Formats: sequence, structure tokens, C-alpha cells
Amino acid sequence: MLGLLQILVDAVAYSCLLVLVAIGAGYLIVIGRFFYDQIRGALDPHTPVPAEPELPHVLLQIPVFNEPLVTEQSLRCVTQLDWPREKLRIQLLDDSTDETSVRAASVIQELSETGTIIDHIRRTDRSGFKAGACAHGLSLTKEPFIAMLDADFRPPTDWLKRTVPLFLTNPRIGFVQSRCEFQNYQTNWLTRAQGLVQDGHYLVEQRSRANAGWLFQFNGTGGIWRRATIEDAGGWSDYSLTEDLDLTVRAALKDWHGLFVSYPAIPGQVPEGIRDFRRQQRRWSNGFVQVAQRTIAPIWNSHWSLTNRIMAISLIAHQIFFPAAAIGIIAAFIGLILHGSIAPYLGVLKLIGLMTTMVVLGITLTPYLILRRGSILDYIKTMASVPPLMIYLAFANGAKILQTLQGRKSSFKRTPKLDHEGETAEVEVE
Repeated sequence: MLGLLQILVDAVAYSCLLVLVAIGAGYLIVIGRFFYDQIRGALDPHTPVPAEPELPHVLLQIPVFNEPLVTEQSLRCVTQLDWPREKLRIQLLDDSTDETSVRAASVIQELSETGTIIDHIRRTDRSGFKAGACAHGLSLTKEPFIAMLDADFRPPTDWLKRTVPLFLTNPRIGFVQSRCEFQNYQTNWLTRAQGLVQDGHYLVEQRSRANAGWLFQFNGTGGIWRRATIEDAGGWSDYSLTEDLDLTVRAALKDWHGLFVSYPAIPGQVPEGIRDFRRQQRRWSNGFVQVAQRTIAPIWNSHWSLTNRIMAISLIAHQIFFPAAAIGIIAAFIGLILHGSIAPYLGVLKLIGLMTTMVVLGITLTPYLILRRGSILDYIKTMASVPPLMIYLAFANGAKILQTLQGRKSSFKRTPKLDHEGETAEVEVE
């Protein structure tokens, strides 16, 4: 009986550990591509800005829900964008149930008197949440390009002129994603850890995937869509908590592709408390799983090359890391007790330790140096918090991911955001 139990526990432990190895291998391929691009001096896509009469009309959507302080600031910020006023329409997609709507209406009236075109869109119901709001806003206008910003993101004035003209160079460019930064990343150890990981996500993963022609995601903010791409892909869908990833995959399957630009970066915010961070990560993890369940088969059956299909699946399925890590740790601990020794797992654990070190350093160190985030000592202290934080998420969110795989529906919970003076905006759960 003991022998059978050992075999069962070993099988679970090895299966989970091999999943972790596969996920790590995917990241190492991306990191390898990043260094290849660095060696060859790859640059951001660039094109001259056309004369003003040739610039296209742009719709800028800002979806909000009970965010009065950051909404006011967002509206005042986007009116400073360097784009012809008659060719920029701003939509505040306001599903709020608090004072946000009244305060926003006052600011919109003030800004409209200066010639800015701002529509305050209110729905009679909140079906579909952000995806539903964006789809409703699109149905009211005809602009060919759709810029998107969450309320806490503050684009520099030249953002549109650095990105929209890129669409004019190739009719199959479906979206342009800008790199996001986080203005509050120095607040505490948690924000510093998130900033380290997010810098790697944008500068290493997103940029490298885009340069290689592999699937990379639209991040939901700091990006611009071609309207024709959204329509061709079937429009926004609300079945997933990550509607942006879902649309990205459907657009790619229709042979649209994206561009990634590192500069200018769009400053936003990361959660400052562990509870809000956990909720945000859980929403993203569950959303990725929902998208993976619907799109892995279409991706595998697509006409893409084998490399492109594998790299696409590695992107949308990588959240399985969390339950695999949690189950693997538990199984290895039980196996240690049953065997009375770590020896049966030592080889795989050494491999995972080596891969973890390579991935963490590859994803975080180079962006930290390129973006001049601080001293090496500060980097070491922050980096040391990343693996324990990932293990925490594995146990905090792993069970929820497995429940999502079994078909359980998850609710959408917004992350609280701060005004520039550090006051928390009142946010309700969706």
C-alpha cells in the first residue's frame, strides 16, 4: 500500500514539475529572442507623422466605474494630447453608480467649452462590464482607429502621433500596444516587485514576441485598435475576464497582427496592497484560462507555423503555472515524508532551480538596467521577493484557476486606484 501511494505521489509531483519546466522553457525562448534583438540593435517601429490634413480621426475610449478622482484627472490629461481637436473624439464610458458621473459631467462641460469633443456615455444596464461598455461606445461612432486607456493611465502629449501613423504603413496592422510604466512602483516592497515583473513583461516579453511575429497580447490600456480589425474579429466578447486577450487571439486568427512600441511609455498604477494585488492577479489568471479553453484548439488547427502555434499556446496557457506549482510543492513535500529523502526529486528540483534563476534574471535584470530603475543592491533586494510572491500566488489563486477550468464563473473585481495625492478612489466590486 505504501509503495502504491509513493508511486501515485511521485507521478503527481513529476507531472507538475514537468509542467513548470515546460513553462520555463517558453520564457527562456522569449528571453533568447530578446537578447538576439538587443545584439542586432532592433528598434521600435517608426514612421514620419503625416501633415495634419492627412491624420485620421481617432476615438479615445476611457471605461470607468466608480472612480471619481482618477476620472477627472484622466479627462484633463487626454485633452492635452497633440492631435487635431476636430479629429479626436473622447468617450467616457461611464457605468458608475456613485458621484463619478456628476463630477465627470462637470469636467466634461468645462472642457467641451474649449473645443474638445467629449461624449459622456451612460448605459441603462452594465451588461458585459468593460467589454460591453466598449462595444456600446463603438456602436455610436465611426472613427477608424480606437485608442484605449484605463482611467489611471496618463499618456504623454505625443502618444497618438508616435503610434497612430504606424497603422498607415500596413493595412494588416490590427493594433499598436505601447509599453506601460507605473508611477507608484516605488511605494513599497510589493509595488517594487510588481514594477520589476511588469517592466520585464513589457520590455522583454511583449517586445520580443512582437519582433518575432509571435502572438502577443493587447493589454487593455495604452493601445490603439483599428476598427476594421475589431469588426472582422467579431467585436468585443464578455465571456472572459480578460476580454483584451480574447480579442487579440481572435484578431490574430483572422491574420491581423500587432505592433509594440517601447516609447513613449504610458504611466499607470499597480496595486499597493496584497489583497488588491491578489484579486487583480486572480482576475487575470482566470481570464487567461477562460480564453485558453476556447482558443487553444483553433490556434492548433490554424495555418500558422508550428513555432508560432507553440509560442501562442505558451502565452495563453502559462497561468497553469500557479496550480501546477501549488500541487507540485504539496506532492513533493508528501513524497519527501514517504521516501524519507529528497533524493527522488533532486534532479528535477535542480533543473527547476536553474531555470527559475535564468528566467527571473532574464526577465527582470536587463529591463532594470536599461530603464535605470536603481542600484544593483536595490535590484537584488527586490528580485529576492519575486519567487516567494509567485509561490504565494500559486497557493492563493491556484484553486480558483482549477475551478475556472471546471467551468465555474468568476466575478469581475476592479482594482482600487489612487489620485495623485495618494487618496484611494472609492471602487465597488463588479
